[in-house]
Amino acid sequence: MPQASSVTPVVGRDAELTRLSAVLERARAGEARAVLIAGDAGVGKTRVLDEVGGRAAEAGMTVVTGHCVDLGDVGLPYLPFTEILGVLAADERFASALAAHPVVERLLGAGSDSARDVDGRLRLFEGMAGLLADVADVAPLLLVLEDLHWADQSSRDLLRFLLGRGVLRHRLAVFASYRADDLHRRHPLRPLLAELIRLPAVERLELRPLGDSDVARLVRQLERRPLTEATVRRIVERAEGNAFYAEELLAATDTESGGVPSGLADVLLIRFEQLSDTAQQVLRTAAVAGRRVEHELLREAVGLPEEELESALREAVGRQLLVAGDDDTYSFRHALAREAVYADLLPGERARLHGAFARLLVGQGRAAESAAERAHHYRESHDLAEALTASLEAADHAQRVGAPAEEQRHLEAALDLWPAVGAEARPSGGGVDRVTLTLRASAAAAHAGELHRAVSLARSALAELGQDADSELAARVRYTLAGNLLSVDSLTAAFAYSSEALAMIPEDPPSRTWVWAAATHAMAARHVGGNETALRVARRALGVAEELRMTDAQADLLISLAVFDGGGRRGPEGRERLLRARELARSSGNAAVELRALFNLAMGYYESGALAECVPWLTEGLDRARRAGLLSSPYPLEMRYLRLVVLHVLGRWDECVRAAAADAELLPAAGAYTVGPALYVALARGDMTAADRASALLEGPFDWMATLVAGIVLTDAAALRRDPGDAVRWTRSTVAALTDEAGARPDVAVRLAALALSAVADAAAEARSAGDEATTRRWTDTAAELVELARTTATHAEHGTPQGPEGQAWLARAEAEWIRVVSGPDAEAWSQALTAFGFGDVYEQARCRLRYAEALVAAGRREEAAAEAREVRETADRLGATPLREQVDSLVRRGRLADTPDADERAVLTAREQEVLRLLALGRSNRQIGEELFITGKTASVHVSNILAKLGASSRGEAVAIAYREGLITPEPSASG
Repeated sequence: MPQASSVTPVVGRDAELTRLSAVLERARAGEARAVLIAGDAGVGKTRVLDEVGGRAAEAGMTVVTGHCVDLGDVGLPYLPFTEILGVLAADERFASALAAHPVVERLLGAGSDSARDVDGRLRLFEGMAGLLADVADVAPLLLVLEDLHWADQSSRDLLRFLLGRGVLRHRLAVFASYRADDLHRRHPLRPLLAELIRLPAVERLELRPLGDSDVARLVRQLERRPLTEATVRRIVERAEGNAFYAEELLAATDTESGGVPSGLADVLLIRFEQLSDTAQQVLRTAAVAGRRVEHELLREAVGLPEEELESALREAVGRQLLVAGDDDTYSFRHALAREAVYADLLPGERARLHGAFARLLVGQGRAAESAAERAHHYRESHDLAEALTASLEAADHAQRVGAPAEEQRHLEAALDLWPAVGAEARPSGGGVDRVTLTLRASAAAAHAGELHRAVSLARSALAELGQDADSELAARVRYTLAGNLLSVDSLTAAFAYSSEALAMIPEDPPSRTWVWAAATHAMAARHVGGNETALRVARRALGVAEELRMTDAQADLLISLAVFDGGGRRGPEGRERLLRARELARSSGNAAVELRALFNLAMGYYESGALAECVPWLTEGLDRARRAGLLSSPYPLEMRYLRLVVLHVLGRWDECVRAAAADAELLPAAGAYTVGPALYVALARGDMTAADRASALLEGPFDWMATLVAGIVLTDAAALRRDPGDAVRWTRSTVAALTDEAGARPDVAVRLAALALSAVADAAAEARSAGDEATTRRWTDTAAELVELARTTATHAEHGTPQGPEGQAWLARAEAEWIRVVSGPDAEAWSQALTAFGFGDVYEQARCRLRYAEALVAAGRREEAAAEAREVRETADRLGATPLREQVDSLVRRGRLADTPDADERAVLTAREQEVLRLLALGRSNRQIGEELFITGKTASVHVSNILAKLGASSRGEAVAIAYREGLITPEPSASG
């Protein structure tokens, strides 16, 4: 495998790099150690060694690398050590050391002739140990040995001698890497590793495959052009944590159509081609079965005697191509290895084996469980009629077990096969036709969270309808399409199709189709501003649903009325309707409607500011979605986001971040629904890369939630940077993007306006203090626009009713910022904003408290201001909100709030703060400080903030100047001669 490029980013290896860096630090202090680094080919061993080698060189260590090379059974003895000696001999610093050990110089000349006899060999080993010790005395030394699995016997013996006979008593570290997947049972390196790992100064480090999120990050960093989420996800799935495979798959995205790139296939097939012919035959057969195959099924398919099969399997397992499972199964060690072997099959051989597996699965009598496998094998063996039947069976099975994504996949496979299978060979009865199958696939896609695909499939069903189509079926297609369009915010089109559906069938006689068409039309009418129409149609349809005893439709219509009518879902009547709807939906078994009821119950409590009462409904809803297999459908995604928002608002930030990471791992395609609140936390903690991650959410087709999350993060980030122009631009563009086709602005507009007003108020205050009247007027006009946006949104909200406590709190903040623009900080206005956020928003309450403290200082009420500042500081420290902590410390210094702890008196710096201060004086950034002290950049930032506060400094430079003046640090000695 070629050496990784030095520009390849290192991702997902923080823990390993920290551990290796600690070994280097101990080596520089004279406590030498060796680390044996194991990992599969391509997992990133070389890249990690390159990175840690670079760090060692920056720290003043000499780094020398020796490479072992695969030269077959007869290799060049001492090859890696010869390479190392060549590097040392070229360095003038080590000339005297080499002269003191002339025996080792023979390795640079005549190869192994100098070490054939036992005495000569011992002298060579001792000379090498002495040389390395002397070199390490001149400068700390890092010795890197790569690809130890290819090392010759002499090199292995020399390594054993060096690590076991005292060379590790000097300023030396040895890092040796090897491929774990190359070490079959009889590999000669195995006994050496077992021996070395028992030595007290030797440790083992295993580089495991990268996590999916790390592979995705690697792929995006390697590729400058934007990649679709589907492309990244496909690479991540196929690479299975292997960095080299991910790079190769990425490089082939423009040229390959799903297969293994040819260069990668060659690499993967090398080990396969070293097997016996029988073992190769077994692996080819296993590759057709899939990633995993049962022993009995493989035996029947390959047709070999048991003894020959077992011998071949033992060979494949020993070469680490197959892995034996506990349940009498065998799996390919890596899926791409299976793909490469499969691609190497001849077309006829491939079709024959697929047909054999399909017939064997039928014979096993596991019809439901094996339907998906049978469909696959029949399709690849070109028996399309049987493939169609099996695909429909597989879709039915997926529906029964609550797996909508799999149901969608099997239904779409059936739709692809449908025109290729003659009418006489298609399944008959049960109303199975192309239109109903397409409608069913659309419903499955919606349940799986593939909302745009659901729309596309419903449009396909509409296109398939003939002129003489049944009116009820035509209406079903249209209201299904309307419902899907509502889910992707295409509101005008949704209303048009729901109107057509309702017009196609009479209200009398009553029918199920009319009820569902009416229920969809009521929602569509509401979204385009037809509130009266929505209420009238929903009430009529509820009466018909009760008459027909359609309990799930009753539940759905009750939810609509609860949201549309009177006080909405926040009022007692709305909650009563929602509770009844939940019971009706549960009794009918309609999980999708039950989830809609639970989501609206949770939202009603959240909008009322009753956060504690909100949580149980979210827990119940997500548990119901999990049991129904609907976690990716729209309402569970909304509930997942709301649960994370509640954790954020309550100040349970670490819990929020952990839950968001778990959600993203479970539902990688959920996007903003899972990452949004974690981005809010990251930004509040000073991680400005949150803005870059938020911007990435806007790539691809319009997504309502992604736009909302990105708008919040990017507006707030601009305010934190004190960039009012950018904050205003993001507010305007986000509100415009989220305003619906009826002109209704989103509820979040009040929050965005308040955040932008914060930056505008800062700019106006600066302009006023500078006497710049024109700039002051310009920002005042902008502020007037923003406060009006906040007022109209909070008082009328999305559907004409005032917003709840959260919206009113953001309005109070916007009003306080507006007063700050026109007349300066007002304590009463900020007191009202502070009280308004008292429903439970810990962070926003602290931000308002800071502004309140500023207003108190301006009013000369220092004692009160100091008390408020203390509370802000405590909250900022508890949350880890570094920017907020820096802001309150700045206020304390500027306001001379002497009774605030640590404000005026110089506190003694801790030992860690002394270390940070020393590095600060050397001009190190927070990241560099973190790397040198083996702490995170965020922790370094907290230490820097503490130092500024204790020294009463307003900047890093001022802190260093004070420290020099007061003798807390002394100038570093000059490096020049």
